[in-house]
Amino acid sequence: MTTSRRPRADARRNYERLLAEADAAFRERGVDASLESIARGAGVAIGTLYGHFPNRRALVGALLRDRNEALFELGDRLVARPAPDALATWVRAVTEHAATYSGLAALLAGGLDDEASELHASCLRMAEIGERLIAHARESGAVRPDATGADVTALTTAAASLREHLSPTDADRLITLTLDGLALLADTK
Repeated sequence: MTTSRRPRADARRNYERLLAEADAAFRERGVDASLESIARGAGVAIGTLYGHFPNRRALVGALLRDRNEALFELGDRLVARPAPDALATWVRAVTEHAATYSGLAALLAGGLDDEASELHASCLRMAEIGERLIAHARESGAVRPDATGADVTALTTAAASLREHLSPTDADRLITLTLDGLALLADTK
């Protein structure tokens, strides 16, 4: 018989301190910030960090859990909205999400194809919502018939990366140009 016990109070505090320190470190230095410095900043040993988060992806996944759920809820609501507006809203929301930390867009893109990644399930869910939205846009004639969910994923990854290296304005310009191009080509096909 297995019993499930709640973590000790100090373990819960350590977990929360690690998340807070990781969030601050990732915002300042990106997702490649030293895990040792995160543990030190949280006032725990590196073994404590690894006890809670076996690797960097697990730590990032824990940090993104609530944000991912909010993003998924938005995506589910958008599926019922008119195609071009819903798709544009989704692309901008995912881009902003993927630009939360420097290097996050690449980490998320890698998680899509890595079944062992702690980020895999959430990456699949984002891709599935993007596919549903682009399929709806194709069906309504709002985008060209060969547009795919993979195109949406590539756009959000590129735009999030652009936000890291240039600016949110440049990323939004890329999004607008790409979505306008998809719509314009849909009109001429």
